[in-house]
Amino acid sequence: MFDALKIKNDCVNWIKDFFENNGKDCNAVVGISGGKDSSVAAALCVEALGRDRVIGVLMPQGEQHDIDMAYMLVNHLGIKHYEINVKDAVEGVLKNMPAELDVSVQSRVNLPPRIRMSVLYAVSQSLNGRVVNTCNLSEDWVGYSTRYGDAAGDFSPMANLTVTEVKEIGRLLGLPDELVDKVPIDGLCGKTDEENLGFTYAELDVYIRTGKIDDPEKKALIDRKHKMNLFKLQLMPTFKPEI
Repeated sequence: MFDALKIKNDCVNWIKDFFENNGKDCNAVVGISGGKDSSVAAALCVEALGRDRVIGVLMPQGEQHDIDMAYMLVNHLGIKHYEINVKDAVEGVLKNMPAELDVSVQSRVNLPPRIRMSVLYAVSQSLNGRVVNTCNLSEDWVGYSTRYGDAAGDFSPMANLTVTEVKEIGRLLGLPDELVDKVPIDGLCGKTDEENLGFTYAELDVYIRTGKIDDPEKKALIDRKHKMNLFKLQLMPTFKPEI
């Protein structure tokens, strides 16, 4: 049985310990999308550090249809926040790519989150911060994140919590239902997470925690994605010379 209150309290204490040992007077800098993950991550940091030490960064690419959700979150928490549009940066990179280089669709999809992470670190280094990684276990399990994009950060409070568990903690933190239950959309290609993945988070979360899943094709798909993306969760391989 998942004890949301205990895990929430343990996570808050873990964040306190992280900052005690890795930046006693630093701020937590969070990229705010308006989805459950950035909402819960920001709320956990507020409980651990106080609202005055949490900074939200909203990073639309041009017009963002659901940016009102991001503003709902920062206003609900009462945290300092900045809106920094990444459209010009993304278009600037693509415009300056050599004509003979055929930029792949996946490269175009992953460029904005990598630029957003650069923005987060620019804000963090300017405001004595530490960048929050907002990924959860379910996404990481199947590689549903951008390496050096949203998968980067200085500390990761939810990396070992499934989507289902993150949502439970979000409700416990008193977040608006609209944020906790918002249908997850990657914000890159216009599809929901579950449409892209080929299975629901509910199915994935049960499989992660119990090993049980009814559909053998979905089991095979999850296993394949997990194996293909393990490299994202491991330290970079390094050559060790015999000296």
